[in-house]
Amino acid sequence: QVQLVESGGGLVQPGGSLRLSCTASGIIFSTYKTGWYRQAPGKQRELVATIVSFGSINYADSVKGRFTISRDNAKYTVSLQMNSLKPEDTAVYYCNVEHRYSGGVYWGQGTQVTVSL
Repeated sequence: QVQLVESGGGLVQPGGSLRLSCTASGIIFSTYKTGWYRQAPGKQRELVATIVSFGSINYADSVKGRFTISRDNAKYTVSLQMNSLKPEDTAVYYCNVEHRYSGGVYWGQGTQVTVSL
């Protein structure tokens, strides 16, 4: 059974930082592309950042220079360091894994990030 367990969300003031983590089980982690997506109220889910096992990274333009994605294949984790947070970053953030060959996709349960005074 595949599980993705997220942690690290919360309330932070504009300009602050948060770190999200996602730990996977039930998969061979190194064969999956991993990433973070987010969904704000009334909006579609959008890509934030992705990283593959050999390190290729992709960021949404809106977070470049502020967010950093990383992964630890030995610990089956993918993390998202979020700095200089803005109110428009407020959303539910979802961990995602996608198999490199079959395209099979799994999602975490989501963690709320709120950026507000």
